[in-house]
Amino acid sequence: MDFANFLDQVRLQAGALRTAAVAAGPDADVPTCPDWDVRRLVRHVARVHSFVVRALDADPAGPAPERGQPPEGWDETLSWWDEQLDAMVTGIAARGPAGPAWAFGRDRTAGFWARRQAHETAVHRLDAEHALAGPAVPALVFEPDFAADGVDEALQMITLRLRREPAEVAGTVLLHAADAGRAWLVTLTPGAAPRVGPADVIDADASVVGTADAVYRAAWRRPSTAVVSGDRALVDALRTP
Repeated sequence: MDFANFLDQVRLQAGALRTAAVAAGPDADVPTCPDWDVRRLVRHVARVHSFVVRALDADPAGPAPERGQPPEGWDETLSWWDEQLDAMVTGIAARGPAGPAWAFGRDRTAGFWARRQAHETAVHRLDAEHALAGPAVPALVFEPDFAADGVDEALQMITLRLRREPAEVAGTVLLHAADAGRAWLVTLTPGAAPRVGPADVIDADASVVGTADAVYRAAWRRPSTAVVSGDRALVDALRTP
């Protein structure tokens, strides 16, 4: 996916998240985020978007910027989020994919934030959908190419975490997004960062297989129809930050 597609997805996913959140109401529980209600979910997303607005203007080599604080009222929070979302998308677009920005990964560009926020917002869109519909969220919400990119991005986030907190298990995990025609092989070694690459074997110690949408949800620990087989401890080690 390209830069413009990611920005389109930010808008699309944020709109769906907002619609579900308003329909569910601020006091509805979010079953996919224990101890959260919809108010806290929306405040979290709004604060993340405000953080990215600040990251775009921050020194890429400097300290992390502060997150903004939304107002207390529900309607005021929604309005503040709308402002942060618009400022974020406008700011990312203005800088272009190679524009410098503070980021927590090695890729310190506006392009990093376009992709990161497309998937951050999409995953939290699922949370809002579950708050509204419980387990009745449709099995196919995301287009295969977008969902497969989300699996790839999730594995990058997992790698960042495991560089700081290496796994204590050894083995291989195959992730196969069948309808997108993509597969990844993750090799875990105790005390070392994982290796992630295209799958060139089908014989792995564990596997997560399904539609791209299902594997995407499984990668981010959301309810999923993906089929998980083999050594579950290896799959459990692939926790996103």
